[in-house]
Amino acid sequence: MTMHPIAHAANRPDHPAVIMAGSGARMSYGEMDEAANRFAQLLRARGLGPDDAFAVLMENRIEYFPVLWGSQRAGTLLVPISTRLTAPEIAYIVNDSGARLLITSPHFDDVLPDIRRACPDIEVLVAGGQGEDGFDAALAAQPAEPIADQRAGATMLYSSGTTGRPKGIRPAPPEDPDPQAPIPFLGLATMGAGMPADGSMVYLSPAPLYHAAPLGWCSAAQRLGGTVVVMEKFEPEAALAAIEKHRITDSQWVPTHFVRFLKLDPEIRTRYDLSSHQRALHAAAPCPVPIKREMIGWWGPIVNEYYAGSEGIGMTMIGAKDWLDHPGSVGRAIYGALHICGPDGEEVPAGTDGLIYFENAQLPTYHNDPEKTAEAMHPKGWMTLGDIGHVDDDGFLFLTDRKSHMIISGGVNIYPQEIENLLVTHDKVMDAAVIGAPDPDLGEKVVAVVQPIDMNQAAGERAEPFERELRAFLEPQLARIKMPRLFEFRSELPREANGKLYKRELRDEFAARAARESAAG
Repeated sequence: MTMHPIAHAANRPDHPAVIMAGSGARMSYGEMDEAANRFAQLLRARGLGPDDAFAVLMENRIEYFPVLWGSQRAGTLLVPISTRLTAPEIAYIVNDSGARLLITSPHFDDVLPDIRRACPDIEVLVAGGQGEDGFDAALAAQPAEPIADQRAGATMLYSSGTTGRPKGIRPAPPEDPDPQAPIPFLGLATMGAGMPADGSMVYLSPAPLYHAAPLGWCSAAQRLGGTVVVMEKFEPEAALAAIEKHRITDSQWVPTHFVRFLKLDPEIRTRYDLSSHQRALHAAAPCPVPIKREMIGWWGPIVNEYYAGSEGIGMTMIGAKDWLDHPGSVGRAIYGALHICGPDGEEVPAGTDGLIYFENAQLPTYHNDPEKTAEAMHPKGWMTLGDIGHVDDDGFLFLTDRKSHMIISGGVNIYPQEIENLLVTHDKVMDAAVIGAPDPDLGEKVVAVVQPIDMNQAAGERAEPFERELRAFLEPQLARIKMPRLFEFRSELPREANGKLYKRELRDEFAARAARESAAG
């Protein structure tokens, strides 16, 4: 049986390929296949051939899927752009990628004029738009037959830019150019994650489609003939309602989603029938042990975790049972071989932290940035995502933090993730970010930026008692050197909906503040 939407459109044309959870809009495999063919024809009509790039700047909407699958049969390079970015950041990615076409929506009408000025040669089509830039009319004008020169396309994701300019991750060329050829990721989805290949899956995607994991797992679900249910935006109770309504069997989350689920009123948490739910994947950031333990207690042993990156260089995975025996682990390698290396590049013993590398025959490059590619490479040809961690004696990987997030305070290396994981388990804390800020005595001081569940509990005169409460909570669990020197309370943190925290924004803010204070005093 061929595992591809083209085959499912031929065999089960009326089976739903995608349902939008909020609006209820749906598209069958037959409809998606026809629209994908039209989009492949449109790409050719606009002069885009194999390996040419086009960009997509859209919120979660149904048009994402025919665009994805049209590109996958036109051999083009789809460049998804984060909806969180500003016009200059979007223009940078459009120009850096060499995109010749931008697919967007009226949601971005406010930034589109600036993008056009910064990218004067780009063609623009607006999904849901009218006139000469209308995507729907342009698509309808194309024939519904497959293009004559079909071949597999690729996706070039851009990193979150958490440590500077985002970098394009150019994947290695597909091993087989046939669009319907099997891909390694399907093996990870079925044998690793246990997803069914019989078309029975109903997969819930609560995160933005421009990010690697939602786009990758949604496309895997559709290759397997399942129905993808996409939330326009994550909201915890709405996610539980969607599981009940659509009889969801599979899903994918980030730890921030879990935290928000667990902050719901217990009556709301038990209101919905989750009995159809068989597999809940999560990744994107280390999950605090108490949070994960509570989720397994609530949802049962269906909570499976993996560690990977947009670069696609390797993956680890761990099921709930193994996790309970190795709490905090992200599992053993199921794709690529793990190597943990010290500063000298030599492998370190089990239990010792080091830079995590994957050994893999298929490795990407960073687009237009050979220096960044070289920085990520080990002399033996392995590649790193920049994370620090260790393996135990059984080969289970534990993440410590990102190398770029490390704080050096008074000559001591401090990893913020440990402090953040503790803070979010406090019953009055919704989210937390810990960063290093410039300090004249220590080099860097530990700063905790906290999002309370109720901002009123940390506003004005209440801020100092709340800080004392958090310090008292941390003291028995945290070495003195790691205790934040400064607490600040915010109504929101700069966190991507995909779970990634934009710490660079906070670091830049506190560095600028320190520079002003230094100049003034």
